[in-house]
Amino acid sequence: MNMAQVSYRTVSQIAGPLVFVEKVENAAYNELVEISLPNGEKRTGQVLDTGKGLAVVQVFGPTSGMDVDTTKVKFLGTTARISVSDEMLGRIFNGLGEPIDDLPPIVSSEKVEIVGNAINPYSREEPSEFIETGISTIDGMNTLVRGQKLPIFSSSGLSHNRLAAQIARQAKVLGSSENFAVIFGAMGITSEEANYFVSEFTKTGAISRSVLFLNLSSDPSMERIILPKVALTTAEYLAYEREMHILVILSDMTNYCEALREISSAREEVPGRRGFPGYMYTDLSTIYERAGKIRGKNGSITQIPILTMPGDDITNPIPDLTGYITEGQIVLSRDLQRKGIYPPVDVLPSLSRLMNQGIGKGRTREDHRGVADQLYAAYANGKDLRSLSAIVGEEALGQNDRKYLRFADEFERKYVNQGFYEDRSIEDTLGIGWDLMSELPESDMKRVKKDFIEKYGKWKKEK
Repeated sequence: MNMAQVSYRTVSQIAGPLVFVEKVENAAYNELVEISLPNGEKRTGQVLDTGKGLAVVQVFGPTSGMDVDTTKVKFLGTTARISVSDEMLGRIFNGLGEPIDDLPPIVSSEKVEIVGNAINPYSREEPSEFIETGISTIDGMNTLVRGQKLPIFSSSGLSHNRLAAQIARQAKVLGSSENFAVIFGAMGITSEEANYFVSEFTKTGAISRSVLFLNLSSDPSMERIILPKVALTTAEYLAYEREMHILVILSDMTNYCEALREISSAREEVPGRRGFPGYMYTDLSTIYERAGKIRGKNGSITQIPILTMPGDDITNPIPDLTGYITEGQIVLSRDLQRKGIYPPVDVLPSLSRLMNQGIGKGRTREDHRGVADQLYAAYANGKDLRSLSAIVGEEALGQNDRKYLRFADEFERKYVNQGFYEDRSIEDTLGIGWDLMSELPESDMKRVKKDFIEKYGKWKKEK
């Protein structure tokens, strides 16, 4: 029987974004479905689960207006695909890959399935090239490397959207004339946030080398589930077919996980931690593991997923599972934001596990590792002394301790804090680091080689 020619009127239940269809044979996982409403309107869906004659269909859009008696479901025998082309650069799409910028749809002979696969570990090439974001706390101390997945852990109300827009505008590979582009995917954002992103990308000219996928909070939750897959399918085409280097920014992964939980609840699945489905780890890995470099291919995909931690809790399942899959994290701090510091990156809990592969002589600069380690140690010491001085008073501290206390304040004011349109080179970042360290005793510089102290240090000039 050719299922594409059969319409089923055996809908048994409609729950949230899901439609349950009975007496269906041979329905395939991820198969596209056309749903005809009683008023003649048509909507699209996709098979989420099938077995024992029952097909669970997720609807791309609202389920309002459907009923179990007259709604018809037709199985189309194909999976969800998206037209991909170089012409997508400079365009804005919704979560399903449909244009929302009043320009015509993409016409291309290339139609690719949106459900891609994680890169085979054997085929992966080790990430090595440094990506300069122009932001000191990332470039200097949590370096992003081409092919890496480095999430930003934020909280509601913090300036992660500004940071995402700044990274998208400034990111580049040093000493390279290769094609570089940004895929920006936003899930569950407000209209105000969507207007902000479009305005920032357009105003700065970054739109010309970007593809935007926007899903508003008023859009169906199913679109939030599809958006990262559509964005990464586009990225894979541009990276591996057009040999471009792609930076994928996905915000907010928390909204994606909330949509997963909504669908899991509608399917009446047994909930896992905090009500999230037990397979959320696997689901997130199918997104994050699509980043990387493939042997024999010139292109690459680097990922910066952004997530807001519910209740500022870093042990929440969303940041917890994300941390397991990805290669580090950039953590934003509410305390720094209250001080008026932008970007409010707390470098102490932040980490880039691939940093050593992208820094050093020939990549950034020979003193990079030592400067980063010395700044970490001095700032950590200064923050500890800040807590101590709150108890005993600054007067009770020794002269050396007071220097570290001042260092912590200056580090936040000069190194962490920078302007939204301030694009610092790696030399600028390292230079600020040396300036700050020069306020500390030279004898304490145990993590920097003596040769580098003589070459880059500022102490000699003061004597």
